[in-house]
Amino acid sequence: MKVALSGVLFLFSAIASAQDASVGKDLFQECVACHSIKSGENLVGPSLAGTYGKKAGAAEGFRYSGPLKKSGLTWDEGALDAYIANPQAAIPGTRMPYSGMSSAESRKNLIAYLRTL
Repeated sequence: MKVALSGVLFLFSAIASAQDASVGKDLFQECVACHSIKSGENLVGPSLAGTYGKKAGAAEGFRYSGPLKKSGLTWDEGALDAYIANPQAAIPGTRMPYSGMSSAESRKNLIAYLRTL
């Protein structure tokens, strides 16, 4: 019974993640003016393809601010959540002119989408 229940919970978890990423993809429309999802295609902001799990400020071909390069952050759930909520508070001196996404649920969904890139 425990194995069956675990399987059902895993399935629901996978479905919820897919739904979150789908919602996050829609939310990403706020980001497309500055960010591409094509690897190596930098716009005003860097491409976000493959960002999740990478060191902040390390994507080739983009000129990052000194504070971002020196932040030592890795773009994981916590770092992305803080940065998307308020870039200037997360990394003072960053050049990202975005005022932040106040909804924790929206940030969670956006991060779920970024993980798929």
